[in-house]
Amino acid sequence: MLVMFVGTDRTETAINPMQVTFVSSVADGTRIRFGEGRSVTVTEPIAHVLDSLNRALRPHE
Repeated sequence: MLVMFVGTDRTETAINPMQVTFVSSVADGTRIRFGEGRSVTVTEPIAHVLDSLNRALRPHE
């Protein structure tokens, strides 16, 4: 499942929660890191990002 966010350049960004290795708060919003030094910064606050990623990882009820 992919999760959609808005990138700092105002483009939509689709993220696979299974590939996320680290999430941190930055001045521009929230930085989401993946393996091999890749990352994306989105405008949503960290609490919203973590909630969205966690919901996507939960088994469907």
